[in-house]
Amino acid sequence: MSYQDKDLETFEKNTPHGSDPFVAGGNTDVAPGLVSTTSLSAGEQKPPVRKSILNGLFSKGSKVYPLRLLKDKIMSKLMLVFTVASVLILVFIGVGLYLHSVPILQKLTWVQLLTSSVWKPLKGLFGFYPFIMGTLWVTGISIIIALPLCILTALYITEYAPLRVKRILSPFVNLLSGIPPVIFGVWGVLFIIPLIQDHIAPHFVEFSTGYSVLAGGIVLAVMIFPLIVSIISEVFRTIPQDLRDASLSLGATKWETIKKVVLRKALPGIIAALVLAISRAFGETIAVLMVCGNNAAVPHSVFDPGYPLPALIANNYGDMMSIPLYDSALMFAAFLLFIIILLFNIISRVILARLERKMAA
Repeated sequence: MSYQDKDLETFEKNTPHGSDPFVAGGNTDVAPGLVSTTSLSAGEQKPPVRKSILNGLFSKGSKVYPLRLLKDKIMSKLMLVFTVASVLILVFIGVGLYLHSVPILQKLTWVQLLTSSVWKPLKGLFGFYPFIMGTLWVTGISIIIALPLCILTALYITEYAPLRVKRILSPFVNLLSGIPPVIFGVWGVLFIIPLIQDHIAPHFVEFSTGYSVLAGGIVLAVMIFPLIVSIISEVFRTIPQDLRDASLSLGATKWETIKKVVLRKALPGIIAALVLAISRAFGETIAVLMVCGNNAAVPHSVFDPGYPLPALIANNYGDMMSIPLYDSALMFAAFLLFIIILLFNIISRVILARLERKMAA
């Protein structure tokens, strides 16, 4: 007798007479083709249980192992493998960029690379300070423009807009996230740059071509607009309606409820949306490259041209093989951008965790 037959015999002996082991909660309904044990009298013999059903429930030995538990274990281990793999991919990217940056790090120190403003690859001078400042200028301007507009838009969609208006605005906002970056770049060249050159800059400076960090910030603000609005809108929807009702019942107005209850409760979610938007803004390339001016100099005003790190990599990658250390310099620029985004996300997560603990207390 095989071990399956032995376990089957043990299972049938231990099964109380008059009960169906395959029916949960005492339900006596049986599947077609099976005989219910509840209809048998005391003197009748129980019919044999179908082995085709029980074979999947038994394993070697005397223990019962349902297949679904085995599948659950396999899936949990598989998800663990993919989770670890996603983390390792991040580590491999950082290590790979660092290894390709070693040649220039052996010739120049970190201080020289980060603080020098001279960019002359033909002479072996690689100063990344103008590119770092260009990245910070463009990203900062885009966040300053986009964040207030996104919060007000999300508040209107979730708190004030009628249902019919919500159905129109929500897909329209999401549609912006599907537009290719090059379209935003062309729009910036055709509309934003002439607007800055002819109508905005003359009120503040003597001359500006329009290709500036302000143009890059405006274009980038429009690009990250749908991302921030979508996340903040979802955060507002997760706030319990009871909190709003309690505030209104105490005599607060709609705006007072939003200001004192909704915004305060949604603050961690707003910060999380801001972190994601800044991470995307740091790495945006094509649209920013088309409108920033790409001048390797430190911007001193919003009307000066800039040269962000992603634009530097994309604009010069084809020429890097003809100049010594150019390959390593561009890889260092990518590694530097990787470090900036990584440190920013870590610091933001620490601040967010402290804020959540403070609000919970």
